[in-house]
Amino acid sequence: MPNDKDNNNTIPDSVTSNGETAAENQTLSKRQRKKLLKHQKWEEERELRKQKRKERKQQRRLERQSQFEEGGEANSSRKRLRREVTPSSLRLVVDCSFDSLMMLKDVRKLHKQIQRCYAENRRALHPVQFYLTSLGGQLKQNMDENDKGWVNWKDITVKTEHYHEVLAKEELVYLTSDSPNVLTELDQSKAYVIGGLVDHNHHKGITFERAKELGIEHAQLPLSSFVKMNSRKVLAVNHVFEIILAYLEKGSWQEAFFTVLPQRKGAVAVDQDKEEEDSDSDSDTNTPDHEERGEDVKLSKERSDA
Repeated sequence: MPNDKDNNNTIPDSVTSNGETAAENQTLSKRQRKKLLKHQKWEEERELRKQKRKERKQQRRLERQSQFEEGGEANSSRKRLRREVTPSSLRLVVDCSFDSLMMLKDVRKLHKQIQRCYAENRRALHPVQFYLTSLGGQLKQNMDENDKGWVNWKDITVKTEHYHEVLAKEELVYLTSDSPNVLTELDQSKAYVIGGLVDHNHHKGITFERAKELGIEHAQLPLSSFVKMNSRKVLAVNHVFEIILAYLEKGSWQEAFFTVLPQRKGAVAVDQDKEEEDSDSDSDTNTPDHEERGEDVKLSKERSDA
């Protein structure tokens, strides 16, 4: 026969469980209780969230289908535009062999200029064959640390070797503002080299000297023929790169220069500058005539008074 005393002392499991829960709640801090309730609510609404995701997915599918049906003509137009992009056989090389001549802050500037070159070439109407040569040292380290995705860049040839080891010597033309040769048009069979150097005039003429040492052709862009600037003629790497891309698209050096050159350079068209000079000279030569006519009027008045 069961012992009544034992029965009276037995506590139901539910009571024990509730008691433990209550004890746990008492030991939890206010923040912990709040977090626990939030988690319970999140679990309870799991199915609701799943249903909402399904509905949103279905809605997006219907929207895409509707856009496809309504915008078929627009989509085909965009495809036609993409097909009109025709790559150029012209090669543009950024020579990165000046790494040891630059401070780290200038290396970082060069890195940004190269990024800009890559981005502009990717969306150009006539993208060029882009080369980076002599990549190493501070520049590569900076790229690895701050732009890890550069290793996945497309449509670019990256070499640790010097450009004259990568390309045929007779195909090379170094673009340098110190060259006496002025470029009038671009030769699609050539590889044009841009000096990857941010030097603030510390190493003036170094790219020209390097080109002469290697015995390769050199030339400068016809900047002075079309543009008068307040600042120096030396352009950033990305400016030279973008000017050539613009010339390939527009077929005009003047349009290319004024499309790319920043406002702070104070660029003015040579024709416009000449017109302003002629206007100024005309006003200067007219000034004495006005003064003479003024003297004549004054003399005439004096005679009439007499």
